[in-house]
Amino acid sequence: MNSINVISPYKFAGRMWVFDDPRHGLVQEAFISGADVVIDRAVAHIPNAAGGFLLIFASIAFPGHTFRLEWRRSDSEGNWYYAPDFDVEGWLCPALLKYFETPPRQIFFQVKPKT
Repeated sequence: MNSINVISPYKFAGRMWVFDDPRHGLVQEAFISGADVVIDRAVAHIPNAAGGFLLIFASIAFPGHTFRLEWRRSDSEGNWYYAPDFDVEGWLCPALLKYFETPPRQIFFQVKPKT
């Protein structure tokens, strides 16, 4: 598994944040239950983020990371994380385990415009 991962979320049907990752067999994998709110707030400064942006993430702090998620609890095969920058909890589905062997205690991330 990679130490640093990159996906490119976008809004499906103009309403729901999703991403595709053919390497892991994921198509329109959705961010729901608060994870979508975290994304809304993290990309507020990116023009046309709904058309797609880069989300770089890792379980280790990396140069340029902007935000952090803290593991809270497992639930319904997924995991709840708290985003202290936004004071919001969000649920990450079992697809998280395509990127990490076990749910990390922290996830560091950065968002960037696609160019």
